Amino acid sequence: MDNDKESLDLFAEPPFNPRGPKGKKGQAADSGAMRAFLPLARRMRPRNFEEFIGQQEAVGRGHFLRRMIETDQIPSIIFYGPPGTGKTTLAQMIAEMTDSAFEKLNAVSAGISDLRRIVKEADEARRYYQRRTIVFIDEIHRFNKSQQDVLLPYVEDGRLILIGATTENPFFEVNHALLSRVRIVRLYPLTDAQLVEVLRRALGDSERGLGGQHIEAADEVMKAMAQMAGGDARMALNLLEGAAAMLPVSGGAITLDMLEEITGERVQRYDKTGDNHYDTASAFIKSMRGSDPDAALHYLARMLAAGEDVKFIARRIVICASEDVGNADPMALTLAMAAAQAVQFIGMPEARITLAQAVTYVASAPKSNAAYLGIDAALADVRTKDCGTVPKHLRDSHYKGAAALGHGQSYCYPHDYPGHFKEQAYLPDKIRTAHYYEPTDLGREKALHDYLKKCWPERF
Repeated sequence: MDNDKESLDLFAEPPFNPRGPKGKKGQAADSGAMRAFLPLARRMRPRNFEEFIGQQEAVGRGHFLRRMIETDQIPSIIFYGPPGTGKTTLAQMIAEMTDSAFEKLNAVSAGISDLRRIVKEADEARRYYQRRTIVFIDEIHRFNKSQQDVLLPYVEDGRLILIGATTENPFFEVNHALLSRVRIVRLYPLTDAQLVEVLRRALGDSERGLGGQHIEAADEVMKAMAQMAGGDARMALNLLEGAAAMLPVSGGAITLDMLEEITGERVQRYDKTGDNHYDTASAFIKSMRGSDPDAALHYLARMLAAGEDVKFIARRIVICASEDVGNADPMALTLAMAAAQAVQFIGMPEARITLAQAVTYVASAPKSNAAYLGIDAALADVRTKDCGTVPKHLRDSHYKGAAALGHGQSYCYPHDYPGHFKEQAYLPDKIRTAHYYEPTDLGREKALHDYLKKCWPERF
């Protein structure tokens, strides 16, 4: 068991206590010699909630989880989110703030023997010192079923407080029995503005960051680093550290050319809150509307390369499928909605394929904006005219007293007539001749037009 523990420690991150010495272990972790070898992302890891950026939905002031951490009443939880969003950082903050015993495992290298050792030590801590034990398991999705099952009884009876971290959907990767005993806390990619704040802090921090190196970076460069990081704070800080290493000892300015040299990719001049964002999105939509799949794919590629939110792109495709394709090909909306759900399920980089499928279909489909024009015309009447009341024969006749009011009388049930159609008045009398929907002769809508013309020849 001792050998297992020693081998496990080889994979663990070195302890780091930037707030100052805490016994021999803390002194070693915080020594200048050790700090020189720590990556910038490790050195700049937040130590408390004042330094923690993002994830306000989960750990914002007054939220449940933050209150539990601050009062040392931590429940068993699993942090679920993409890399660089704060999962391990939150676990480290809990370790610093709790009075409980704290154990850390990585599911890649840990085994059942490690879990049994921790359980044994947890029993002793509770029996002799009245202390709870928190076990943090990084990449918990890599534990197999039998390993996860070992945790069940101890999480159930409170001997262990489990904190798991995973980049994979826990509802697919973690046993349902274990899921029922924990809270799932979802963490989201940081916004570009939040990443820029992370980078600015690192540039200005003389103790742990790059504040002593006299490094400058224009807003454009900071935004470019944030966009290239794609919501990952660790990646953003790694980019900053790499760029800083290219500067002379006396300092200097980080440029876009440096970032391109580090990543091997051209930096996209694409501000997700500026004109370029709206211009590209506009060109994207107009290319789909104009039935040019090549142009639509080009602007899709621009947005993806710049780190645009795939949900934003998916929403634009869904809107176009209704507004510009409409009933000329109703399948476009079905495919667009399926794509919108799929990209949230699979994420990038695979989501690019799903988005491309939807984009090329919508761009290649026959177009009709008849439904869009129809609803706007109907809304204009409702908002500006006295449209009258619902005809009596169309009113609800199921409640007591409806018949006495004449509701539903003389209504003709269409399915009782040939062709499942019976001509009768549906619009209020005051706008009886109103006409909103004018189907085109394109795609599937031509069949709709032919059917409606047969039903209402004076209108279509």
